[in-house]
Amino acid sequence: MRPRLSLESLEVLDSIDRKGSFAAAAADLYRVPSAVTYSVQKMEEDLGITLFRKEGRRSVLTPAGRVLLEQGRDLLLAADRLVENVRQVERGWESTLSIAVDSVLPMDNVLSRVEVFYREQPDIEINLYEEVLAGTWEAVIEGRADLALGAPAAPATTQGLDVHPMGAEEWVFAVAPDHPLARLERALNREDIAQYKAIVVRDSSRQMPAMSVRILEKQCSLYVATVQQKIEAQLRGLGVGFLPRNRIEPLLSRGQLVALEAPDDAPQVPLHIVHKKSSRGRALRWFVDAFSTAEDSPGH
Repeated sequence: MRPRLSLESLEVLDSIDRKGSFAAAAADLYRVPSAVTYSVQKMEEDLGITLFRKEGRRSVLTPAGRVLLEQGRDLLLAADRLVENVRQVERGWESTLSIAVDSVLPMDNVLSRVEVFYREQPDIEINLYEEVLAGTWEAVIEGRADLALGAPAAPATTQGLDVHPMGAEEWVFAVAPDHPLARLERALNREDIAQYKAIVVRDSSRQMPAMSVRILEKQCSLYVATVQQKIEAQLRGLGVGFLPRNRIEPLLSRGQLVALEAPDDAPQVPLHIVHKKSSRGRALRWFVDAFSTAEDSPGH
């Protein structure tokens, strides 16, 4: 038969350690001392271990008792979190919320809103995932995320999804200042660009058809996983491509990257907030409102 261990017994053990004695623990727990002593003896009997040893007039935890106390405190905390999560769900708040963040968005802007959210709801678990292009949509469609931020052009069908506008992102063609294209004193054409590697952020979708944006036919490419990696590759002069202005404005100001006039400019690309129509939790709604109504939309 599995040894029985109750949360009440762990609370007794925790109180004895915090208060320094059985008598002080009894006062802390509003019990008589004999009840505390019985609880400890019952734990020792059920578990087949010794929890305390005498050192003079003091009772001191044994090594086994110390392990039970330390890991038992984790269980007490987990139980408290479980109760709070259940209460949150009863009030309409999810216990956890998973958010897919498209790589185009500055993570600082996302985290700043998470920080504000935690001031109001500190016990809700937030999981952030970085996705790219179709992968951002797929994360919601396939259930990997409850909410997507910064999703690009919509897929063929959005059935079952709620889609909200999230501003737009301006893209600029940028190269390192010592790149050969930076020395051309004219607008670029496709033949100019096709001579050099395109730095391409790989679509993170697993099932949906991958998206590709502004890659020239027969242009050699270097594939990376995130927009940040793309920026770093172009800073090194490893290739060329369009970058979100909001991510590189400081680099342009310092001359670490140079914006050039290029064909196929798409200066404003709409971004979206996406979630399933069936998702109605208050935490999800909080983030939808925070990103769709914010003046400094994270796409800017």
